[in-house]
Amino acid sequence: MEELTTKKTFRHYLYFMFGQQFSLLGSGIISFVIIWWITIETQSPIYLSIATFLVFLPQIFVTPIAGVLADRLSRKSIIFIVDSLQAILTFGMFLLFFTGLTDIWIVLVIHTLRSVLHAFHVPTFRAIIPSMVPKDKLSRINGANFLFSGLIFMIGPILAALLLELFPITYILLIDVITFIIALIPLLLVKIPNIEKSSKLSEKKSFRKEFKEGLIVVKATPGLLSLIIFAMIFNFIFRPFSVLWPYFINVIHDGTAFNLAFLFSSVQAGNVIGALITSFKKDWKNKIKINIVGTMFFFTAHLLIIFAPYQNFFLMMIGSFIGWIIFPITVSTYLTILQTAVPSDKIGRVMSIDHMISMAIAPIGALMAGPMANLIGINTLFIICAFMGIIYPVLVWFFTKIRYLELPREKEVEVVSKQEVIELKVQDD
Repeated sequence: MEELTTKKTFRHYLYFMFGQQFSLLGSGIISFVIIWWITIETQSPIYLSIATFLVFLPQIFVTPIAGVLADRLSRKSIIFIVDSLQAILTFGMFLLFFTGLTDIWIVLVIHTLRSVLHAFHVPTFRAIIPSMVPKDKLSRINGANFLFSGLIFMIGPILAALLLELFPITYILLIDVITFIIALIPLLLVKIPNIEKSSKLSEKKSFRKEFKEGLIVVKATPGLLSLIIFAMIFNFIFRPFSVLWPYFINVIHDGTAFNLAFLFSSVQAGNVIGALITSFKKDWKNKIKINIVGTMFFFTAHLLIIFAPYQNFFLMMIGSFIGWIIFPITVSTYLTILQTAVPSDKIGRVMSIDHMISMAIAPIGALMAGPMANLIGINTLFIICAFMGIIYPVLVWFFTKIRYLELPREKEVEVVSKQEVIELKVQDD
């Protein structure tokens, strides 16, 4: 079913996206502050592993439910509810710090609950895009999303580090509440459409059936499952880097919050450049090859960070910058494949399945990162992960069906998926 996208819906989406960037800024500042607080308080890679594990765990179990809800309920209401609850949780953390109840496990619990809400936000936000944006603008909008989020996350860590120098963490936590209120204004004013279903498909169905329909679409598209597994492997291999950067900077290189902030900002600077390229280029050919080669380039650039001399933070910034230029290009093409290959009334479910499968192994990688760093050393762990990231894309290209996604197959997938859904309903009946 084709989305009724118009100039008005596109304009409303731009307003909505603009407001969400403020919410993203607040969340980014709070996340940086919490992770830095855990690093300073514990000086342990184990607690960083636990924190990251608890953040990713809800994304596996909650995201499938969130995807179904995104296709059944008001997407605008879902965004409003989860953003409101996240602001309330952050305000609760402010009260705890204000009263001196800063136990590490209480902070981890609240940090985890924020991740639960994020798991509802991601598939809903992604499902909104094709319902408001014309298909010929999807690649550019996906790139634009990376551009703005890259700018936000480039500014966020530096702003967070500056705030840590000027104010106690207690009062910094209030920023998330303020940015939520700013983001709330355009959310309330714009109209976010919901996908209208035919009478046959609008009948009440269980979450299990609707989620299974999403799996059928993935199975019916040659190479789509291989692409999702490709993303899953990437998330596993990269996880030690994302978990242990604070420890790597603060403990191994005796760095400060500003050193970590500038490393993160160089990542986002690369994201911004890559997003600009994606935003200005109308369409990308050979999207799968871009993902394969881009992943190899990404991990090769990280070798500069690993082998940087003691406290040579500038070289680390160069490595992160050049590596992350390619990232928004690969992700925007990745999302475009999903958004154009999947029937419109099942996008929420497939997006949630993609998010669930690609992130399924991330908690394991996060939980293993700390103990492995203690066992073999953080530098050795980083080197192993980097070389694995360079080799595995080649294996995926030659030994899976991922190459079949080079050509658009939307019409074929829609027909096949509808037939299999009917067969599934007959079997269930």
